[in-house]
Amino acid sequence: MNADGLPRFAPAHLALVTGGNRGLGFEVCRQLGARGLRVLLTARDPRAGAQAVRKLVGEHTAARGEVLDVTNPEQLAALADGLAQRGEAVQVLVNNAGASFDGFDASVAERTLATNYFGAAAVTDALLPLLPRGGRVVMVSSGMGELTGFGGDLRQRFLDPGLNRAGLDALMREFVDEVRRGEHARRGWPSNAYRVSKAGLNALVRVLAPRLADRGIAINAVCPGWVRTDMGGAGASRPVDKGAAGIVWAATLPPGGPTGGFFRDGKAIPW
Repeated sequence: MNADGLPRFAPAHLALVTGGNRGLGFEVCRQLGARGLRVLLTARDPRAGAQAVRKLVGEHTAARGEVLDVTNPEQLAALADGLAQRGEAVQVLVNNAGASFDGFDASVAERTLATNYFGAAAVTDALLPLLPRGGRVVMVSSGMGELTGFGGDLRQRFLDPGLNRAGLDALMREFVDEVRRGEHARRGWPSNAYRVSKAGLNALVRVLAPRLADRGIAINAVCPGWVRTDMGGAGASRPVDKGAAGIVWAATLPPGGPTGGFFRDGKAIPW
């Protein structure tokens, strides 16, 4: 345990954080390093990633970087293959990389979901074979992903206990198609692609949790709150360290901790 009562990990344990070069992702890397984990920081921009790693190493964090655009299958395959060839297990996976675009149309919807939902799903698929028993997966979500802004029929479809991965992927594509046809509002979708992407991410947690529980792996979605980052803006109400702390809490849950949930500051919140 650290002096703050949080668990420490063996130096061999690796935490992989997507979008770790700035803001919330960087602070998550820093806090995980303070728990004793080695940090693998991924970033789309090689220069920004290298700068972030140098800063972490300067703060005595065991860290290294990899280039990864979560929407690039070739980069993702190379990352997973490299880890497997080196025999490296991923104790903690934090899907932090995210995107938010101005405006709203089918192109914005498609680009947003490509990173925030399909990108996070692809990273998880690629790295799950490398997670050992006791591994932890965290989806960095948002309170905007709560289903209160969706039509009743859509809420039922998202919350259907029988929803599987293929059905969820199809539901996400359906949103883009209905935006393209101008029918999304009539069908109960909000006119906000970021909101839909995070609702999808939350549903992915519910879909994956039962299967991963058989392997002793916990997966949870975490809302960090409105955090003062480049994406959140200077007017956001929370400092970045507080937003990151809830993510790190889920990433370092002890055995028997919750799985398949949606949390803010370590407390369950509504879907």
